[in-house]
Amino acid sequence: MDAKAKRGARLRRHGRVRKKIAGDATRPRLAVYRSNRHIYVQLIDDRTAATITQASDREVPDEGKTARAKAVGALIAKRAKEAGIERAVFDRGGRLYHGRVAALAEGAREGGLQI
Repeated sequence: MDAKAKRGARLRRHGRVRKKIAGDATRPRLAVYRSNRHIYVQLIDDRTAATITQASDREVPDEGKTARAKAVGALIAKRAKEAGIERAVFDRGGRLYHGRVAALAEGAREGGLQI
C-alpha cells in the first residue's frame, strides 16, 4: 500500500468516526493528532467550535515516544480537571487504537478523565 492510499484510508476511517461523535461543553471531544515525531491532543467543544484545552509532547520530558504519549494523556487529564471536565469522547483521528494513541488514552484514564 503506497503512502497516498494509506492516508486516504485513514481519512475515510476518520470521517466515519466523526459522523458518529461530537463533543459539547459537558463532554468534549478528545482529539488526537499523531505525526511521526510528536503527538498532540485537544479537548474540543464542537457546538461552539472552540478548543477548551490542549497538550503536546513538547511539554513533557523526552523518554521515548510511547512514554511521552502517556505523559501527554496525564497532562490533558490534569488540564481537563482544572477546566471542570471529567468526561470526554475519544477521537483517535482515524488511527488504530494501538501504540502511542492507546498510551495517550491510558494516561488520560489514569489521570482521572473518563473516556
